[in-house]
Amino acid sequence: MERKNMITMHGNPLTLVGNEIKAGDKAPDFSVLDAGLAEKSLADYKGKVKLISVTPSLDTPVCDLQVNRFEKDTTALSSDVVVLNVSVDLPFAIKRFCSTGSIDRVTALSDHRYISFGEAYGVHIKELRLLARSIFVIGKDDIVRYVQVVSEQTNEPDYEAAMAAVKSSI
Repeated sequence: MERKNMITMHGNPLTLVGNEIKAGDKAPDFSVLDAGLAEKSLADYKGKVKLISVTPSLDTPVCDLQVNRFEKDTTALSSDVVVLNVSVDLPFAIKRFCSTGSIDRVTALSDHRYISFGEAYGVHIKELRLLARSIFVIGKDDIVRYVQVVSEQTNEPDYEAAMAAVKSSI
């Protein structure tokens, strides 16, 4: 399913591929890779509140800000919360980014192989083969509690609203 003109980058309209996910939906499964090339899916985080930060590319200023903000904002949260960042960056680039940036709380994951997450969550940008900047909060029961797809990809997400959704899901 394609949704045209849903987001922009530098004001240019783009097309999202996949079904739109809304609060109250059952979270779709996905297959991504971690920095060590191990496959990960939704089931790997069963029983946890999942804050999923989605970025177009970690090697851009706004994406760097987003990951570092969630790294800082979630440090005091319980082990019942897992913080994931999904991008199409290669696992090797993710590993470098996390090690040079001292990213420990956020688990960075790569959707480069299949774009499985991007299409399942409706954030695959057709024209760029990137993922749209977005936030998903998924409860322990795998029900989506919060969704924000940032309309202009060069803007940051609403961190406060995402953190409020996480805290209300614990």
